Amino acid sequence: MAKRFIYIRLLKESFVFAFGSVIVNKLRTFLTLLGITIGIFAIISVFTALDWMETGIRENIASLGEDVIYVDKFPWSFDPNLAWWDIIKWPSPSIQEYEEIIKLSQKASHASFVIYATRTMKYKGNAIENVTIVSATHEYVDIRNFEMDKGRYFSSYESKNGRNVVILGNDIASQLFGKFDPLGKEVVSAGYKMTVVGVIKKEGAGGLGDSGMDKAVLVPINFVRNFFNIRQESLRPNIMVKASPGVSATELEDDLRRIMRSIRRLKPTAPDNFSLNRASMITQGFESVFAGINLGGWIIGGFSILVGGFGIANIMFVSVKERTHIIGIQKALGAKNNFILLQFLYESVLLSLTGGVIGLVLVFGGTLVLAELTEYAIKLTPGNILLGLFVSAVIGIISGFAPAYAAARLNPVEAISQSF
Repeated sequence: MAKRFIYIRLLKESFVFAFGSVIVNKLRTFLTLLGITIGIFAIISVFTALDWMETGIRENIASLGEDVIYVDKFPWSFDPNLAWWDIIKWPSPSIQEYEEIIKLSQKASHASFVIYATRTMKYKGNAIENVTIVSATHEYVDIRNFEMDKGRYFSSYESKNGRNVVILGNDIASQLFGKFDPLGKEVVSAGYKMTVVGVIKKEGAGGLGDSGMDKAVLVPINFVRNFFNIRQESLRPNIMVKASPGVSATELEDDLRRIMRSIRRLKPTAPDNFSLNRASMITQGFESVFAGINLGGWIIGGFSILVGGFGIANIMFVSVKERTHIIGIQKALGAKNNFILLQFLYESVLLSLTGGVIGLVLVFGGTLVLAELTEYAIKLTPGNILLGLFVSAVIGIISGFAPAYAAARLNPVEAISQSF
């Protein structure tokens, strides 16, 4: 018990000595902190941005549906076996193929034919250019994940009969109507009036600035037939197919391949002339990007931390040199080597941790500024805070151990004599 008490007292006195040294040498402390601060700021800034990007991208990809297959003309991932000039010749999916899939597929629970276009959207004196118009069959709501903020989704009657109704993305509703309720109001696009029946709940900007449905509007496909040729390739037609409960994406993909080859009457030896895409293909493509940014963060911040670590080591050697006679007196009065070692090691770790905390505070301040000035909700995560503190502590220990060990090994007689 007595030994434990002495050890605790030793730790406390070592910390007090270290803290006092840091406070007294303010300029030296500031210069030492600078390298660690910049290093931690660089690393944690990159990791914070990376986490935000990865989270946003994964959320956007998740909205596509893990159990959804997209029958499309173009593949979402690179395939070395496919030549671009061959893909260009492939026909785009058609609404007739969508109808055949509904009839023939035993693995699908829902399917929806979707096209995309950009047009100007107007309400009285307000106008927004290049609004994404998403036009789909009624089952779109059963496949694409989104929530209604106001109003409702289309009724089956409105979808089937092509009624002039529209659901607005949250940003579109805010820009056109401000604080006023858009429900029941008429907006105009391509010379056609559409009644607003709903507003989609805000989804927010993702990791690549994608705002999902926030900057889009949704209209029934049978209404869009009035002013679009839905067979146009420029409208990027595709068929979204959701797997039935208990059916894997791979099973659904095999089923759709069989159906599409049958519809297009492809010979057994002929290659597919369509693409079956799913969200996991995009996720896999980004894994290498995330890894590269991660490595870049360590490299950028690593150089700064390396400089900061050498700075701490140099300062600590200077500190040992300046306090050699004090070390000699402490050892003459009975101070153990561990006391001297911990005294300087605490000082090194305290300096490094202080620099790390300042770097984290700067990152946190930056996230607050970005959140205030933009719509990007970047957050400093607890994991990155702990990482910053851990890296700082490790650098403090590594940088301070050599000078601390040198101080602990000093001969008390020689150390005292150096003060004269």
